[in-house]
Amino acid sequence: MNNMRKLKNSELQRLDPEEFKEAEKTPLVLVLDNIRSLNNIGSVFRTADAFLIEKVYLCGITARPPHKDIHKTALGATESVAWEYRENTADLVRELKAEYQCMAVEQAENATFLNDFQVEKNRKYALVLGNEVKGVSQEVVNLCHGVLEIPQFGTKHSLNISVSAGVVVWDLWSKLQ
Repeated sequence: MNNMRKLKNSELQRLDPEEFKEAEKTPLVLVLDNIRSLNNIGSVFRTADAFLIEKVYLCGITARPPHKDIHKTALGATESVAWEYRENTADLVRELKAEYQCMAVEQAENATFLNDFQVEKNRKYALVLGNEVKGVSQEVVNLCHGVLEIPQFGTKHSLNISVSAGVVVWDLWSKLQ
């Protein structure tokens, strides 16, 4: 018999939204490039909350809080995580490049596999995640400093955007620690 009692939420010692806002953030922002699924948007907010992400940028057709379907998966993370809407992803990436290493999460020629990507401890990163069907626009890929690709070995060509966000954020967060 094991000694692994599941913890109650009250035992997890999580930050409240105000403590979250005051906490030191992971030097990472997420840019959502024309995400159509409200559930994916909410899920990305939860991931951003879990890893103390600086900010989430919602671009183009990406819906914005408050929305019941975003709230359903975000479970309040839209209240803790800073976010901002920008109409044009390319304009935002041009702006972010001054302060952040901008990386598209995409499948592209000369992409760097995520497991091979080395972070620089004193660098800030912006991850651009693309539309569920079309991915990150080619214009935005061209503007980024590089492309990160999640290695995949099965028959499918892609992962769900919220799953991709979780995988890449976890990887960068763990490398930055």
